[in-house]
Amino acid sequence: MANRSKKDEAHVQFDKLQRAEDGKKAMSEYEAEGAAVRAKTARLRALRLARDAANEKVPPPAPAPAKKKPAKKKKEKSAKLSDWQKDRQGDGLLD
Repeated sequence: MANRSKKDEAHVQFDKLQRAEDGKKAMSEYEAEGAAVRAKTARLRALRLARDAANEKVPPPAPAPAKKKPAKKKKEKSAKLSDWQKDRQGDGLLD
């Protein structure tokens, strides 16, 4: 079995050539994808710069007028419990 047949050697060489072609194909796809990404990035950068330049020419909108807060109602000073009890006793409600 140490001797390979010509058929086995041909098969090994074919596989080697096939891997080499697959490698070239993969590399070309990789490079094409990289070129596409760079082109897309350049296009988007140009659009962004154009948008930013257009936004600088337009004055910013005036700020909305501040709304006034409604005036707070003043709380009445709470009466003491003893005062309340005296009032109730004077009305005859407490014994």
